[in-house]
Amino acid sequence: MTALLDVKDLRVSFRQDGAVTEAVKGVSFAVERGETVALVGESGSGKSVSALSTVSLLGDSAEVSGSVTYDGQQMIGASEALLRKVRGNDISFIFQEPMTSLNPLHTIEKQLGESLALHQGLAGAEARARILELLEHVGIQDAESRISSYPHQLSGGQRQRVMIAMALANKPDVLIADEPTTALDVTIQAQILDLLKELKDRMGMGLLFITHDLGIVRRIADRVCVMQHGIIVETGPTRQIFDAPKHPYTVKLLSAEPSGAPAPVPDKAEVIAQADNLKIWFPIQAGLLRRTVGHVKAVNDASFSVRAGETIGIVGESGSGKTTLALALMRLISSEGQIVFMGQDVRKWSTRQLRGLRKDMQIVFQDPFGSLSPRMTCAQIISEGLGIHKVDADRDPRDLVREVMVEVGLDPATMDRYPHEFSGGQRQRIAIARAMVLRPRLLVLDEPTSALDMTVQVQIVDLLRNLQEKYGLAYIFISHDLNVVRAMSHQVIVMKRGDVVELGDVDTIFDAPSHDYTRTLLQAAT
Repeated sequence: MTALLDVKDLRVSFRQDGAVTEAVKGVSFAVERGETVALVGESGSGKSVSALSTVSLLGDSAEVSGSVTYDGQQMIGASEALLRKVRGNDISFIFQEPMTSLNPLHTIEKQLGESLALHQGLAGAEARARILELLEHVGIQDAESRISSYPHQLSGGQRQRVMIAMALANKPDVLIADEPTTALDVTIQAQILDLLKELKDRMGMGLLFITHDLGIVRRIADRVCVMQHGIIVETGPTRQIFDAPKHPYTVKLLSAEPSGAPAPVPDKAEVIAQADNLKIWFPIQAGLLRRTVGHVKAVNDASFSVRAGETIGIVGESGSGKTTLALALMRLISSEGQIVFMGQDVRKWSTRQLRGLRKDMQIVFQDPFGSLSPRMTCAQIISEGLGIHKVDADRDPRDLVREVMVEVGLDPATMDRYPHEFSGGQRQRIAIARAMVLRPRLLVLDEPTSALDMTVQVQIVDLLRNLQEKYGLAYIFISHDLNVVRAMSHQVIVMKRGDVVELGDVDTIFDAPSHDYTRTLLQAAT
């Protein structure tokens, strides 16, 4: 019996400036109808390249050989007409970075509608009804009001859910999901995984699931393929891989989980930042005169403080106000209430007045590809702030770049490469290095480990804790990964729909939560 998707001896290499890099070296696997196969491994191991090769989505610099058949049809070397028919219809993708996959100039309705019109001939009211149904399926609340939104008006998790809706719109035979739950909080992650499983079972769909989260693999996969350096080093049923791994690399992956706790905060630690009665409401305007007809209540009456050497973890669903709260604290968006930074009330400061403090407050954004200039090299990106803020002006910037790249686990020999030449996890490390090189007093980390594989997550958590202890850094740590939050945080803020529903020390929040929503979050993560 022929597998729905059958990959045999797949080899992929990239030619650049006369040099050839082998990314995939003789990979073979198959996906049957109604089966979920997980590809796991570190960033750069060849997982995504293998998946993109199935319908020839790699660039012209890629040299692909071997065999990839879908329902008996050969995809390598197939005509453009056949590939156009298969892509997005028979074989559909959920990509890792939704902001780079969604068109910033089109509404969500238009982008979903294009796929429905192309493959199903749906238009008008029929298409709109189907779009609303899809958005509700993937957990977009109040889909009717969100359908006319543009990608930048949605949170990271909401954008990822739109990508999932687009992938499922045409009821594909094969769904290739490349880190589809990376940006999602634990409750929505559980819903999406249940949804994918339900659709797979109901439609007889084959699912190729690419992830670094082994907890998800255990929950959703029937079979697992473990990749390292472009080779599948071990494959087998999920239970066998987890209970009796044979390859040393598989053992290493399974044992990699953030643990431990940060160093205690000194008793007399300085308060770096404080927010009192912070409120962020965004006006909803309508009509020709753009009158305010309501408000999006992003944050309601939040109060907290963070000291030198302390980490405040912020958890909650996508759209709950976590990132908005942090951006307001950094004076990157307007707010009401009091904001004190290093003893100074800065809420009413002008942009010019704040410029001198910017070195001391840095941020690592959730989407590393969207926050890195594609026209700048790694070295230029990391060192840009050094020149602006005159940090260590007597030293060669490349020496400082080299040091911080080693600290975050990057090879300094790659400093002259551009962002597109790095994997998703490597790009996130560049973003962390860019912030760390200035040695700020306060660092906001917005999902800093979401794009990283498990072994690198452990390294980054250890790195952040070591730097915090060494330099007395204050962290605002936003994440949906509760294991990472527990390993990083001293205090935890739990948010739901703009409200702070619980605030306390990390052990109390995790071991004896007082609010029902906190208990729901913790239960979804197990």
